[in-house]
Amino acid sequence: MTELLVIGVIALVAIAGSAVLGPRIGVAAPLVLVAVGIAASLVPWIPDAEIEPEWILAGVLPPLLYSSAVSMPSMNFRREFGAISGLSVLLVVASSLVLGLFFAWVVPGLGFWWGIALGAIVSPTDAVATSIVKQTSVSRRAISILDGESLLNDATALVLLRTAIAAAAASFSFWGALGDFARAVAVAVVIGWFVGWVNVWVRSRVPSPAVNTALSFAVPFVAAIPTEHLHGSGLVAAVVAGLFTGIVGPRKLPPGHRLSDAQNWQTIELVLEGAVFLTMGLQLSAILRDVQDDHTGIAPALLIAVGALVLTVVVRAAYVVPLLFALSASARRGERMQERFAQMQADDREAMSEVIREHRPGNRAPSERELDRFAVRVRRTLADIAYYTKAPLGWREGTAVVWAGMRGAVTVAAAQTLPHTAPQRSLLVLVAFAVALLSLVVQGGTIGPLLRRIAAPATDTAERDAEERQRLLGLMRTAAEQVPGEREAPPATREELEAADPAELRAWMGREKARRLAVLEAQRAAILDARDDGTFDAEVLESMLQNLDAEQIALELRGAPAR
Repeated sequence: MTELLVIGVIALVAIAGSAVLGPRIGVAAPLVLVAVGIAASLVPWIPDAEIEPEWILAGVLPPLLYSSAVSMPSMNFRREFGAISGLSVLLVVASSLVLGLFFAWVVPGLGFWWGIALGAIVSPTDAVATSIVKQTSVSRRAISILDGESLLNDATALVLLRTAIAAAAASFSFWGALGDFARAVAVAVVIGWFVGWVNVWVRSRVPSPAVNTALSFAVPFVAAIPTEHLHGSGLVAAVVAGLFTGIVGPRKLPPGHRLSDAQNWQTIELVLEGAVFLTMGLQLSAILRDVQDDHTGIAPALLIAVGALVLTVVVRAAYVVPLLFALSASARRGERMQERFAQMQADDREAMSEVIREHRPGNRAPSERELDRFAVRVRRTLADIAYYTKAPLGWREGTAVVWAGMRGAVTVAAAQTLPHTAPQRSLLVLVAFAVALLSLVVQGGTIGPLLRRIAAPATDTAERDAEERQRLLGLMRTAAEQVPGEREAPPATREELEAADPAELRAWMGREKARRLAVLEAQRAAILDARDDGTFDAEVLESMLQNLDAEQIALELRGAPAR
C-alpha cells in the first residue's frame, strides 16, 4: 500500500513537472510524460503497469470529453458540424477499411475482419493527444474542427470494433451493424441531452459552489453508464451532456459556480491527461515481454506500425483535401448570397413576410412568431457567412488538420479490449501501442516547427479582436441603458460620510448594488444572445463573459456597488 502511495505521489509530481518543464524545453508536456513513463518502466522496483482498459474507456475518457465539450464554443461546433461529422464517421470507416486490408496482408493468418478490428482501433484521433495542437499557432477554426472530431470519432471506432469482432465470429450483418451504430448514437443523444438538462436544473438550485462542482464530477458518468447499459455510446452521451451544459449553463448557473467548475475541471484535466500518457509509457515493458513470449518479433511489429501510421496520414490527407475544396465552395456560395440576406435583414418585417409567403403553399401570411424565427435565421446566416469569410481554410489549415490527427489513449485502451481469442493478440496490441507512440512522437514532436515554418504572414488578428471588443462594448452599453432606473447620487459627499445617516447610506448602497446586478444580468443576456447568433468571435465573447463574471463575484463579495 505504501509503495502505491509513493508511486502515486511521484506520478503527480511528474505530471506537474512536465507541465512546467515541457514549454521551457520546447517539447509538449504529453511527450515528456511518455518519455518519463518509458524510463520508469525500465526501473526494476517500479511494478509493471497493468491498467484495465475499462478504466480508461469508462473512467477517464468520459470526464475528459465532457470537460472539453463544456468549454467548446457551441456556435463553432454547429458551424463546423458537417466537417466534424464527416471526419468522425466517414474518415474513421474509410481508414478502418484501408488499414484492415493492410493488416490482413502483412500479418499472416490474421484475416480480414480482425484486420478491420485493428484498423478501427488505430483510426480515431484522440482528444487527449490533440491537446498538443492547442499549444501551436494553428488557426482557431482548425482547432474547432479537430476538437469536434476528437469528441465524436471514438464512438464510431468502438462500434466498428465491436462489429468487426462479431463478424470474425461469423455473425456479421451489414444492416444490423448500421442499425447498431444508429441505435448507439440515438440512445446516447437522448440520454446525454436529458442528463445535461437535469444537471443544469439541479445545480442551478444548489447554493454552494463546492457542492455544485462536486455534482459536476458525477455528470459524465451519470450520462455514460446507463447509456452503455442500453448498448449506446457512453462517450457520445458524455459529450452531449457537456455540450448542453456549455450552452445552457451560463444562463442558469451563477458566476461563482462556473468559476469554481472551470478551475477544478482544469485540474482534473491536467491530472487525467497526464496519467494517461504516463501509463502509456509504463505499459511498454509488459507489452514487449508479451510479444517476445509469443515469438512474434518486435521488429516486424514496429515495421507494421510505421506502415499503418503512414497509411493513416495518407488516407486522412486524401479525405481532407476534397473536404477543404467543398468547404471553400460552400463559403463562396455564401458570399454570393450575402448581399441578398443583408438586404433582407435591412428591409422591414413586411418584406420578410413577402419572402416567407413566396415559399409556402397557399401564399399564407406568417405569424409574428414565424417572422421572429425567420429574422433570427437571417441574422445567423449572415454571421455564418462572415465567419467563413474571415477564417478561410487554405492549404496551411489543411496541413494542420492532416498532421494534427494524432492517436493516443483511446487506441491503447481499445487494443487491450481485444478478446484473448484474437489471433496473435499480443502482436496486435503492440502494433496499436506503437502507432499511438509513433504518432505522438513524430507528429506531436514536429507539429509546432511545421506550423511555424508554413505560417501565413502576420495578420491583423489583434486589431480584428480589438474591433470586435469595441462592437461588443457597444452592445453591452445598449443593454445597460435598457435596464429600468438610473444611478442615484450618493446621499452624502465623501466629506459628509461621517455625518450621514447610516441607515440611509445602507439603503442607497443596497439599491445601487441591485441596480448594478441587474445591469450585469442584462449585459450577460446580451452577450449570450450574441453567442447564439454567432455575431462575434467566440474567444472575444468568452473573455468578455469572464470579465462580467469576475465583476459580479467581486460585487457580491464586498456587498457594495461597483464604482
